[in-house]
Amino acid sequence: MRLGAHVRRRAGGALGAVEACRERGADCAQIFVSNPRGWGPPAVDDEAASAFREEWRASGLWPLVAHAPYLVNIASPNEAFLAKSRTLAAATMRACNALGVDMLVLHAGAGGPGERSVALERAATTLRIAASETSNVRLLVELMAGTRGAVASTVPEAGRLLELAGVDSIGVCLDTCHLFAAGYALDIAAGAAELFDELRANKLADRIGLIHANDSMYERGARRDRHENIGDGAIGTDGWRAFLARPEVSSLPLVLETPGDAERQSRDIGFLRSLAAS
Repeated sequence: MRLGAHVRRRAGGALGAVEACRERGADCAQIFVSNPRGWGPPAVDDEAASAFREEWRASGLWPLVAHAPYLVNIASPNEAFLAKSRTLAAATMRACNALGVDMLVLHAGAGGPGERSVALERAATTLRIAASETSNVRLLVELMAGTRGAVASTVPEAGRLLELAGVDSIGVCLDTCHLFAAGYALDIAAGAAELFDELRANKLADRIGLIHANDSMYERGARRDRHENIGDGAIGTDGWRAFLARPEVSSLPLVLETPGDAERQSRDIGFLRSLAAS
């Protein structure tokens, strides 16, 4: 099990991300490669990309994950918005390839009211477009929190989306807060077992590439995506212990997206390591 956090690159280089990982006692990192709240594509030239790859490789940290900008909606019912989302997702994949990023996370997206089937088709097409940019970066679909119009918040919904996309290399990113918000019982001992049984039944257990380790500010099934620091939320210590004890989790990278600063995230990483060892 490798534990990390979402960190800032600072001035575009890798050293800021490496330093942030060291401050947290992290093994790996997640970054943005462009403005997370803008449509501007990543600006990466060959010299800067080469320097970034060298700095990251020398750190010994692994894996390096990127998260797509928040504006990207792979299933948007608005044609102009969808086109911009597809263009930015593809550009982000190319930038990740240049920077030596291992995985790119894209949210599963949301469609309009009452149009689930066509929203699924739009999302699947967007995934195929992005995945076709490079075979060096693994594309991961992050399940949503059960919010309105979400294309994939549950495991069966994710299975259907990946089936429609038809690209075997595309994987899944599980966010513990999102799963909990969508109704998965991660706060009780049996919840993790039931989750992974469902993943196996839907042929997704082997397609998990990453876990976002986030506690939840709200109760199970609230359909509200509000991250909390580990142990301060509704999932609880017993839930985390049971989740980390799963053999499927032991070989996966876990990345914090919690609201705490470096000191708090360092404590969260240490807490998760202690639970995993207990």
